Parts: sequence; structure tokens; C-alpha cells
Amino acid sequence: MRFQLLGPLALADGPDTVVLQPSKPANLLAALLLNANSTVSAGYLQRAVWGEEQPATAKAALQTCVLRLRRLFAKHGVTGTAIEAVPGGYRIVAGPPTLDLLAYRDQVRRATAMDHDPEAELYTLRDALSLWQGALLANVRSAVLHRDEVPRLAEERLRVVERVCDLLLGLGRCGEALVDLWTATRVYPGHERFHEQLIEALYRSGRQSQALAEYRRVKDFLREELGVDPSPSLRRLELSILRGEELGPVGQAALAASAPGRAAPVVSASGEAVGSGSASGEVVGSGSASGAVVSRVVRGETVPQPDAETPGSEPAPAPASGPDPAPGPNSATIPTPVTAPALTSAPAPVAAPAPAPVAAPAPVTVPPGAATGAPSAAGACAPSVDAGVGPVPAVPHFTGRAAEAEAMAARLTAPPSTGPADHRALAVVVSGAPGIGKSALAQHVARQVGDAFPAGRLLVRMTRGDGEPRTAGEVSAALADALGATGEGRALLILDDVVDADQVRPLLTPGGPPGPGPGLAVVVTSRMGLGGLIATHGGWVQRLTAFTEAESYGLLLAALGAERVEAEPEAAHRLTAVCGHFPAALRILTARLLTRPGLRLADAVDWLGDDPLARLTLTDSPGHSVTGLFDRALDRLDPRLSQAFTHLAQGPPELLADGGPEHEGPVPEAVREQLADAGLLEDGPPGPYRIHGLLRAHVRRTARIRDRRTEKV
Repeated sequence: MRFQLLGPLALADGPDTVVLQPSKPANLLAALLLNANSTVSAGYLQRAVWGEEQPATAKAALQTCVLRLRRLFAKHGVTGTAIEAVPGGYRIVAGPPTLDLLAYRDQVRRATAMDHDPEAELYTLRDALSLWQGALLANVRSAVLHRDEVPRLAEERLRVVERVCDLLLGLGRCGEALVDLWTATRVYPGHERFHEQLIEALYRSGRQSQALAEYRRVKDFLREELGVDPSPSLRRLELSILRGEELGPVGQAALAASAPGRAAPVVSASGEAVGSGSASGEVVGSGSASGAVVSRVVRGETVPQPDAETPGSEPAPAPASGPDPAPGPNSATIPTPVTAPALTSAPAPVAAPAPAPVAAPAPVTVPPGAATGAPSAAGACAPSVDAGVGPVPAVPHFTGRAAEAEAMAARLTAPPSTGPADHRALAVVVSGAPGIGKSALAQHVARQVGDAFPAGRLLVRMTRGDGEPRTAGEVSAALADALGATGEGRALLILDDVVDADQVRPLLTPGGPPGPGPGLAVVVTSRMGLGGLIATHGGWVQRLTAFTEAESYGLLLAALGAERVEAEPEAAHRLTAVCGHFPAALRILTARLLTRPGLRLADAVDWLGDDPLARLTLTDSPGHSVTGLFDRALDRLDPRLSQAFTHLAQGPPELLADGGPEHEGPVPEAVREQLADAGLLEDGPPGPYRIHGLLRAHVRRTARIRDRRTEKV
């Protein structure tokens, strides 16, 4: 059993996850886990549970909350972790295997020790960031924790994001850095270091005009919102771009300054300055020699306690006058605070010094067609080649697909087949409609079968963020580097969101990426059926369809928690029906419901049913929407196919039959086959094909909007 803090507070047991309902015991558990292996004073726990205005019975009620938590642990089979009553307060003992926050810090600490190997450090930091699962403590209603603790965790992540971007720039992989930096600069518009990295990445990629436009944007924001000018390092960078100077390689000083152990002030999107030191001013003592007694101040109250070291753990670091390093997983220190929402990439220090050249500069690559002197400043980066190769992330709240997952795992762990000498055998193709859960299934199974692939598992994004497919040459070059850094034995590749068979074939030949050992296993996910690839390279096909009613209900249970769902089972079933048992729709719905824990499911049915397409979107992340998903899928179609599909979706279901209504005329079978292969038509009944209700509603809604825009006034 594992506790999850880096997202909604949850208990996870393998693929099964239980998200706790907002409650006072949940507040208590979060406060203890945030300070795992340290004694937390009863006074602070009471404030975390009830706020600054506490009831007169808070002390006795705290003991009741502890009892309720212990019963919850027993109910879910939590063993090896207990809440201990100690003089002055309570303590919960955990380690990296049982608490994701400690596992994250352990990964970051190991990455910091790899500063001699930037590739290994980058891989380790990205693996650590994959543990973050969404909005921090979204289901914990504690103003004290959101004021004091969430900012600390967000800052830890920011410092790693910055470090990852510095590493990417130092390695010449500006295209990958841009993906993270566009998001970071929009979420944190006052974070000057992110802007500096973004401007540098654009300039090194030969995009001088965009780099200058980005500088003007952040300059205007700082002046209008904060009344300050850009930092000296940003102004120097602008001057270098205007002069067309070469920036040289990313300096070691910048890389060292961005190590996750360092800290620096951040300006949040609201313009509030956020420090890296302790917001509450508490003093944290260090561990002592065996048998010594340490006087530790936890959340403003002194609690004497024995040395908290566990066998094999490192002693707690002594207090330093400068910024505190991120605590180790078993250290008894309390993490340092900061304010900022979570990103989808990685953290790092803020206000790092301007990049300084090193003694032996890397060769400069000039983008094709660039004028000598301007984008020769591309420095270490050629024009953006974003390889999109990284570790396989975890899938939150994965549920359903039990038979499919078991069959895939059996295929992947079977002894590698000896196929023809001119190509590698393809293990599995996972196909189906957009949003049906292909990537989630592949990633979930890949993490389940990790022991069978000691050389590692890599997720390869075959399309860029703008939807454009990557070429096989780009991917092959990135894979050669990534696989070369892995260990011995078999490796597993997930080629995710493949556009067509021609994009994959070069990667399955002897000239493709070199496998680190015999039997490199390849899983392909694609909206297309890829029958031609199966015909030439073999493999096994897993075609996904919408969830069953039981699987949809199971997803609600896993994401929202049994207490909330089982209190209104009929409403829960109605919600899954409104979503058409479509996995992407259900995940967006559960994300919205988690951010509104007070909304009854019965009320959510009416709210969603009024306009499901408009409400199946995340307001803070418009890209996560059912309409956007369908639009991107239709944009990939040949215009003639798109027109035919629009005709089918707007017409009666009989259009999908072989003959079709007489007044409409039949749609050729070849066209219907192509649309089915693209995942837009599902197998019947009724008839050979049908269109999912949400997709049909989307096409009709889009047509109505288009017609209104073209009406004459």
C-alpha cells in the first residue's frame, strides 16, 4: 500500500487507487504525511484539521480522528505504517516505497549526485516528475495546509522544472525545452528565469523574432503588474539577441545554480513574491548521535524527541545559514515552503545567474538558411527537433481493461520470437478511437511488466504538441541516445500516437534504433488500425472500444472514492451514461468533480446533461476537452473523408447501412472502412457500424455553430 500526496490525497495498491473524500481525518493524514518521520505537535495538527478557529473539544476530537484513520488503514489493508502517539503529538513513519513524496525527493537527491552525467540526471529527474498526479491535495479542505504546505511542494517542483530545462539547453535539446517552457511561462508569468530560458531556447533554435517578442511580453507584464524592470540577465540576453551575438553553450554556473538543492525567490502569477525560506519561521533541528535527544521545533512548538533516524537512513542535515536543500526521504526535517500551482513537467531554482560560457565551448550549429551572425546564436541547438522520448509515466486511477491488460502483459513477457532477419517483430498494436484509453493501457501495462525489461521502458511521442507527426529519422536519433544510456537486457518501447505505418517501419528494421539487448519489445498505439504494418511485421492487435457499464462505474469509484459514489449509486450510473462510457469523457468528468467535492452526483447529472460537450472540459486546461479531442482527430482526416464523416454524423443511422436511404444515396463501403480504420466508426450493432453518441453530437453542434456564423444578417 502506498500513500499519494503529489496530487489528490489517495491510497494506492498496485493499479487500484482510492482517493479519500474531503474530511477531517483526511486533513489529519495529509498533515502527518507531509511531515513523515517527524513528530508533529498536537497544536499544529488541530490547526490543520479545524483551522485557526478551533472548537473547545479539539483536543479530544483529534484523538477521535486518529482512531478513524487507524480504522481506515485496517479497512484498506495498510500494513507496516502506523500513526504513533509520541510525547507532544503524533508521528507517522514512511519511506520511499510507501509515500510518493519521499520517493520523489529520493529521486531528486540521486539526480543531484549525477551532475557529472547530464543525460542520466535528466532521465532521473523526469522519472521523479512522473510521480506528480495533478492538483496538490485537491481533496483536502485545510486552509492551513494549503497556506503553509502546498506552496512548499510546488516550489520543490518548480526548482526541478527549471533544472530540467537548464539540462535540456545544455545538451542542445532546445525543442524539448520549449515544450516545458511555454507552459511554465504561462502558468508563472512573473517567473523571470523561466522566461529567460524560453527566450534563450527560441534564439538558439533560430527563432530570433519570437525570442524578442517574448522578451517584450514579459517586460510589459513586469512593468504593468509589478512596476519593475526585467532583471539584468534578461536585459543582457535581449541585447545579445539584438546584436546577433552567439550565446555560446549553456554555462556550468547556470546549471549548478539550478540544482534542486538551491532555492531562490519566485513571483507567482498574482504578483506575490514567494520566498524560498520558511514562511512560518519554524526552526528545524538536526539529528544527533545514537542515543542523543534532539529538541525539535515542529510548526512553532518545541517537542523533545529521540533521534528519529531509521536503520540505514542518512542523518538529518544540520541547519545552514543559506537556503535549505530539499530534505531526504528519511530525514526528519520539514520541507521548505513556496507558492505555485503544479506543472506538467519539472521544477528548478528561480532567478539563476545569467548563463556563463565554459572554457571549452561546444561547436556552434547554424540553422539552415540563417544569416551569419544572427541565428548563429543558435549555439548548441539546431532548429527544434523535439524527440519526445522519456520514461513511462504512471496512470492515475487506472481501472477497467482487466482482460486486455492481462493479455498484453502475457504477450510482452513471453520469450522474444525469432522473426525474419530483416525486421524486428512487433509485439502489440493498441488501436481505437481518440480518447479511448490506448496510451493509458500501454503505459499501465508497461509499468506492470517492468521486471521483464531490466534495460528500461521508454515512451516515445510520435506526434508533437501541435499534432504534427515526427519523422522516423528524428525519433531514431533520439532513441539511439536513450537506449544507449540504458542497462543490459531487454528494453520496452511504446511508440505512442503513430499516424501511419510508414512512420513506424523504419524503426522496426536493422537500421532503426539499436536495442540494448536481444528481443527489444515494441508497443504501438494508434488511432489507425495499421493492418498493413501487421501484415508485414506481425504482432498482436488490441482494439479498444468504450468501457462497459461496470468499468465506467469502477473508474468513478477509483477516482472519486467509494464513499462519494456508493452514497449515490444511481446518479453515478446516470453520469457514466451521459458520458457514453467514453474513457476520456469520464476522466475529464472525474477531474471536474474532484475540484468540486461538495457537488452531489445527482446535481452533477443535471448540470452535465444540459450541455455535456461544453462541460466535459477542464477550464484551467482547455486542451483537455472532449470537443478539442474530436476536433484534432477530424483535422487529421483527408478533407474528403472528413466531409463524408460529417455527412454520416448529421444524417440518420441508416446512412451507415450498406444500402442507405434512397433519398440520401449510399456512402461507399470503402469510405466507411477508412473511417472505421481511423477509429471514428465503431462496430455495430445496429448495422455493421455506428457513431459514438458524443462524437455524433459534436459534429452536429459544430455544424450548427458554423451555419450560424455564415447566416446573412
